[in-house]
Amino acid sequence: MLSNVYRTTMTVLATFCLILLVLLLKRIDFLYSFFTVEHLQSFKTIFISLILEALPFILLGVIISSLLQSFVPETAIRRFIPRNPVLGILFACLLGLLFPMCECGMIPIVRRLIQKGMPVYIAVVFIVAGPILNPIVFAATLMAFRNQPSIAYSRMGLALIVTMIIGLILYRFVRHNPLRSAQGHSFHHHHHNHDHDHDHHGGISSKVTTFFAHTSNEFFDMGKYLIFGALLTALIQVFMQRDNLLAIGQGPLSSHIFMMGFAYILSICSTSDAFVASSFQTSFTSGSLLTFLVFGPMLDFKSTLMLLSVFKTKFVLLLALLIACTVLICSLLWEFIM
Repeated sequence: MLSNVYRTTMTVLATFCLILLVLLLKRIDFLYSFFTVEHLQSFKTIFISLILEALPFILLGVIISSLLQSFVPETAIRRFIPRNPVLGILFACLLGLLFPMCECGMIPIVRRLIQKGMPVYIAVVFIVAGPILNPIVFAATLMAFRNQPSIAYSRMGLALIVTMIIGLILYRFVRHNPLRSAQGHSFHHHHHNHDHDHDHHGGISSKVTTFFAHTSNEFFDMGKYLIFGALLTALIQVFMQRDNLLAIGQGPLSSHIFMMGFAYILSICSTSDAFVASSFQTSFTSGSLLTFLVFGPMLDFKSTLMLLSVFKTKFVLLLALLIACTVLICSLLWEFIM
């Protein structure tokens, strides 16, 4: 644990020093204008308000995810899966409504469900749709876009359409099991034993312990991404020239591509990304904010690493490409129609 913290701190420090060095080499005088009182003030305001607005939603998401993890058996979910692909995909989207979880809590559960016989396309739809199509994320988006509630509805609608398309394509073309085989097998075996023990020895008290352990782990995990996300957003807002931001943000294609890249790097939790998006409202088109809000929870740096730990690399690359293209095309069409 400590070595991880140490490594992270050192990485952040090294990056910071590198940025400073580049700036110094570029223009010394530019640096003086960089750290003016207004700059620091607005940086502080954006950074702190993003964190404070997002924290209650993250906490709520983490608590519900932990409750599900500890108290809802997977057999309950498996029993309800329809055989029809379209119904199956809709069912997986609805699972998000019933189980409001962040993608971090979802990927380990999905791995177990696939091993227990859930079709891959339904599992992937669950991973992709779950972090967006749920009440907590909807509430957070409405809260962040109080002055433009249509964004919250559009986010849900667009996410549903994108998810349906991805699910149907996977249903049609992915026939093999994309789990990493050796690890999947041992994981299944180990988990089976673990569940067995759990039934024998663990009553409600062990479930409560699991719940608290899971909640604290996930909360700190989300927290570090939130802080990184808020930091990066505040830096972009404050130090990137206003006209440069506008030039990118109003471009019919550049705004979407910038926001996809930004969402990928930020890896911010879907319960709090709406607050980041709303801080770009004045400089970016609504369409590109939607791209950010739909693409980020479906695919970001953090979830790519988690997907790679569960699925074969080729499958993860295929999925990433599929998500990126579908979100971009649907978002551009959505912007055109609206």
